[in-house]
Amino acid sequence: MEDFELLRNLTIGQYLPGESLIHRLDPRTKLSIFLFITMAVTFSVSYMANIVLVLVTMALVLLSGVSMRYVFSGIKPAIPLIIALSILQLLFYGETFTPHGMQSVTYFHWGWIHVTNGSLQLVIVSAMRFIELLFLTSLLTNTTTLTDITHGMENMLQPFSKIGVPAHELSLVATIALRFVPLLGEQLEIIMKAQASRGADIAHKGKLQFITTARQVAALIVPLFIDALRRAEDLILAMQAR
Repeated sequence: MEDFELLRNLTIGQYLPGESLIHRLDPRTKLSIFLFITMAVTFSVSYMANIVLVLVTMALVLLSGVSMRYVFSGIKPAIPLIIALSILQLLFYGETFTPHGMQSVTYFHWGWIHVTNGSLQLVIVSAMRFIELLFLTSLLTNTTTLTDITHGMENMLQPFSKIGVPAHELSLVATIALRFVPLLGEQLEIIMKAQASRGADIAHKGKLQFITTARQVAALIVPLFIDALRRAEDLILAMQAR
């Protein structure tokens, strides 16, 4: 059953108590740093810029006192998604994407599939961005309680409430979204164990492991989606009761 221990590798939404400098920072300061680096990650298109951002993120992880091994373990559940996005980018942006100032060089061409230096850069940079955002989100939730995140976001958005921005509602939605990540991971783990006990070969090992796993996705997504709707309905009823 070790193959189904998803929460062991799920780092987002898991608060880790500590007395580090990052833990002691005001939630508004941490949210501001998070937003600033997130914007930098979003607009970075070069290898060097992303390498610098990775180093900055790693420095923050070291300052937080969170185990580097624990942070890197959060990449494992996202590997299939990263691979899928990389393949889609190679297939659909291979010929059209060329960074400014770069001369396009085609490495592989077959029918409508083009693999160029630009598309390879897009894939690598996109994967680095995804990992950076994953690390940042994990670090924020590892060092800040959801209550502090809610209050921090609400305080930061409070000035915009004068122009009609629902500060409390937006901060509550963001907090609920973060809280649902470990809850859905826990439910997915339960579903996988239940189906494995019925004979489903979800933890298939072999050369075609990725393909076999993909075939099992539908059987996992449907009950997970139903459970998410049920949890959302329960949450709505609880909030209305209050």
